[in-house]
Amino acid sequence: MDNMADKNNIHRLLSLAGTGILMAAGTAAAGPQPQATGLTEAITQGSVYGQIRPRYEYVDEQSLSKNANAFTLRTRLGYRTANLNGFEGQLEFEDVRSLGSEKFNSTTNGKARYPLVSDPESTEVNQAILAYTGIADTRLQLGRQYISLDNERWVGPVGWRQNSVTMDAFSLTNQSLTGLEVFYAYVDNVNRLFGEKHPTMDDWDMDSHIVHLAYSSLPYVKLVGYGYFLEFEDQASQALSTRTLGGRLSGGYPLNDDLKLLYAAEYAEQDDYADGRTRDAEYYWLSAGVNFNGVTVKVSQEQLSGNGTYSLTTPLATVHAHNGWADQFLASALSANGVPDGLIDTRVHISGKLAGIKLVARYHDYSSDNDDYDYGTEWNLLAVKPISKQLKVVAKYADYSADDNATNSARNPVQSTDTRKFMLMGDFMF
Repeated sequence: MDNMADKNNIHRLLSLAGTGILMAAGTAAAGPQPQATGLTEAITQGSVYGQIRPRYEYVDEQSLSKNANAFTLRTRLGYRTANLNGFEGQLEFEDVRSLGSEKFNSTTNGKARYPLVSDPESTEVNQAILAYTGIADTRLQLGRQYISLDNERWVGPVGWRQNSVTMDAFSLTNQSLTGLEVFYAYVDNVNRLFGEKHPTMDDWDMDSHIVHLAYSSLPYVKLVGYGYFLEFEDQASQALSTRTLGGRLSGGYPLNDDLKLLYAAEYAEQDDYADGRTRDAEYYWLSAGVNFNGVTVKVSQEQLSGNGTYSLTTPLATVHAHNGWADQFLASALSANGVPDGLIDTRVHISGKLAGIKLVARYHDYSSDNDDYDYGTEWNLLAVKPISKQLKVVAKYADYSADDNATNSARNPVQSTDTRKFMLMGDFMF
């Protein structure tokens, strides 16, 4: 599958990774915003920040004769004002470009013969925020913003893709009570990762409420409770509307100076909401592990229930961070039926540092909740090398091996397809 063409891309790949290294000129990162005494001072004493993120992504998908070779560049530039009588402003622009010929399916370039790499070209306002901090222990934000909660299983910006997800929303964060953080958001619109130019998947028009409580004053455990009331208003996406209520605990217990027990548990129930399709689904997550001298080993199991017609769905989640970096289970976020037979993801996670390089290895075993059959297995490998405080290089690999049982082959065209991905990225922030 395009093996000679893949080899010819090596010099471009190395050049792409080196782009970020050559840009490391020691620009100071933005610090706390100063207090201003007038409007002119609020503007002139603000701070500029930005990011340059070149990336190469290779995808070998068994069902397609061509491999994807995507060279893309994300550029962000933003400005934060100083604080004036409790008010702050922030404006951020984002541009995503394809470098060279587009030998991948970006979702907008019409190249369906290639595997999908969801990084279409786009230029847009990424954040536009008016914030108020004049109430003690409280921050109010109005405008286009990121919302990231817990491990982003339910709400996150999908930071791995070049065009992140942002929300047009009002949000409130309050920490008046010791150890308790209260977060609420009203979401009017979701700006999806496919960009404003996509004909059908650009935005989600919403009338949604997000409630999240986190308590961290107990020893060895953090408690979280949440309610996600998601109403999708466009007719094409109304069936995604759901109400999810759940709770999570996580923490660690030190046995000695070198060894720490790690644990987490989460449970949620999901049903239909507003004009959503009929739904009655459950979610659970169990995890146990240890950290020994900086090396972490964890065994976990996650279930998104399914009955053969629909499953639990997570349309605002960063799914890439959870069910494998090959992205074989994105339907849990994009489809009203989710993964109809549900998903049980049993995984082993090992991480640590070697010679200053962060290393992560994960193994996933995927099976269905309904009818008890196997989807497949997946290996994930990650290496992150900091070059400076502002620059890092990231290499990432995913290898999904589909189970060839008859049920999987008949019902799941995506989950029954072997897929390999390799990604190399430079990330420079200032």
